Amino acid sequence: MSKVVAVIGCGRIANAAHLPALSQLEDVRIKYACDIIEEKAVKAKDAFPKIENVITDYKVALADKEVDAVFVCTPNYSHYTVTMDAIKAGKHVLCEKPITINYKLSKEMADAANAAGVMLNIGVCNRHNRSIELLEQYNREGKFGKIYHVVCTFRKFRSIPGLGGAFTTKAESGGGVLIDWGIHFLDLVLYILGGAKLKTVTCDAYCEMAKNMKDYKYTYMWSEDTSDVENGTNDVDDFISGYVRTDKANISFNGAWAQNVNEDEMYVDICGDKGGARLSYRGQFKFSDAATLETYTTEHEIPDMYFCEDKAFIEAITTGVKDKSHIDYVLESAKLLDALYQSADKKEEISF
Repeated sequence: MSKVVAVIGCGRIANAAHLPALSQLEDVRIKYACDIIEEKAVKAKDAFPKIENVITDYKVALADKEVDAVFVCTPNYSHYTVTMDAIKAGKHVLCEKPITINYKLSKEMADAANAAGVMLNIGVCNRHNRSIELLEQYNREGKFGKIYHVVCTFRKFRSIPGLGGAFTTKAESGGGVLIDWGIHFLDLVLYILGGAKLKTVTCDAYCEMAKNMKDYKYTYMWSEDTSDVENGTNDVDDFISGYVRTDKANISFNGAWAQNVNEDEMYVDICGDKGGARLSYRGQFKFSDAATLETYTTEHEIPDMYFCEDKAFIEAITTGVKDKSHIDYVLESAKLLDALYQSADKKEEISF
């Protein structure tokens, strides 16, 4: 039997990821596309004919008994409200990352979903990337030996999304490059490590590159349609660095939406006593074997991770079995994100 879904929020992530994926899933009906800006929902329906109806009030979909699940693709600040309303209506939810803007609210969402007996998955799409799945498998099989340190780098030359709009307004986004890009890197590392638990974190955050938004020069700005350099706000991190201690391995990271170094770097290094790997973000990885001194580059197929993510969610609500993107398995990442921002604000180490 087909599952009936509603997509709430018809912006970038809905159009680039979830609507294409859901359109390919034969056992799914997209009954509603919802956006408070009706034009966006209409445009989505034109692009994805599988959408049956356009609405501007998501509560219409929540009141529809035929709807099994909703995809929450709204701005970060509204994740909590929309998801909690959906849970109260008895709907399963896939909520885009970050879960919400802080750990307290994220934990409330998890507790509410479990109490209601509905699935709540989070859009940690990298857990469904074949390279990440293989690295997690390598770790379980002992190919790394003891993983003692992981390095994450996610840096770009002068970009910053939607400058002056929701992306750079902390009250709406909850943060900048750390909550936008960093959570992807840190979550995939915690997943590869196999449920690592946090011990201490320290973090520094910078907002330096676009203090005068009108004069900011950039090479590329995604979500430029949301930019408002004349009247908007830029109070989030454009550069971030930090150190995380866990019960399994330590993690160092640095990331930048924008920097005055014209090098783009997006990679993860995994250091083990028997082997190591460098992952090109969303690409292949090189593995080095300490016993043979051989290094090889993997050449596996990497299917669309959003399709895999959405397919897994539909299977989870069909079978009732929680998958690896269930909120219960992602809460440690939310706790980490919250603690890193606390450390940056307080300028001190946070312990657990």
